[in-house]
Amino acid sequence: ETTEMINREEAELQVSELDLLSSMFPYEKEFSVTDQLAVAELKHYIENESAEMPSSKVQFVLNIKPEDSNVSMVEFSMACALPFKYPSVLPEITVRSSLLSRSQQTHLNSDLKTYLMQNCSGEPCMLSAREWVKDHAPAYIDKEFSSSSVMTSGTMQPEGITFTRLWIYSHHIYNKQKRKNIIDWAKELSLSGFCMPGKPGVVCVEGLQSSCEEFWSRVRRLTWKRILIRHREDVSLEGGGNAEIQRQRRFSTLEEKCFDAHGARGNHMDLGQLYHFLEEKGCADIFEMYFGVKGH
Repeated sequence: ETTEMINREEAELQVSELDLLSSMFPYEKEFSVTDQLAVAELKHYIENESAEMPSSKVQFVLNIKPEDSNVSMVEFSMACALPFKYPSVLPEITVRSSLLSRSQQTHLNSDLKTYLMQNCSGEPCMLSAREWVKDHAPAYIDKEFSSSSVMTSGTMQPEGITFTRLWIYSHHIYNKQKRKNIIDWAKELSLSGFCMPGKPGVVCVEGLQSSCEEFWSRVRRLTWKRILIRHREDVSLEGGGNAEIQRQRRFSTLEEKCFDAHGARGNHMDLGQLYHFLEEKGCADIFEMYFGVKGH
């Protein structure tokens, strides 16, 4: 009885996500459903109490042209299949491109899977997967992944430490409790950065990779209209000592930054001031990633 209800709920989420994809990517060359019958079965299953569970998974392809001009020719295709229990379980995605060698493709797909496991459990995530591929896939084309280096790194070299900086974007951050959580958790995890409440909400945290990931997994569990990691920076530190970590930081502590609010509810931040603040910290290029425009 209950699993039946859950199944229908998952099926409805799948259909609404497919509708969203087809409205965002109306052209066949961007988004195409490989098996229309499976979609028809899924819709039939939602509309009819007595209908059997669909017999085949919904499958579709998303094609992506990265915006980087120098790789303008490269297309990445994401072949996607939604298990019946998606989004409670992860989607099955294989990214391909004629410019990727086999080992580059393997690494890309395994990193995408790691990203999905860390960021997308239980939520419809095709758009964030597509966003991830669009942002990260081009970098795999020139990377050399040889199987031997993978073997030795585990045994020979001491474990390096990774310094991470996450740039998080939220539709809005007003709630006082959330704002307190963000500051308290950053302190607890020794992360520095800043939080800009209002609409949109911007949070930057930096510090040890594991601490940043713990912070993100906590923040993500709170209820948000929309929240995502807009950009992530990872720097592997050779020595990995505390001094080295301090050297990488661009912010001293984590504080809330309010830039002259304006607008009816006094909640729209002055993005020009945000830009200057980022510029002072040597992070001006981030502005464009958040807002799609160059600041000044």
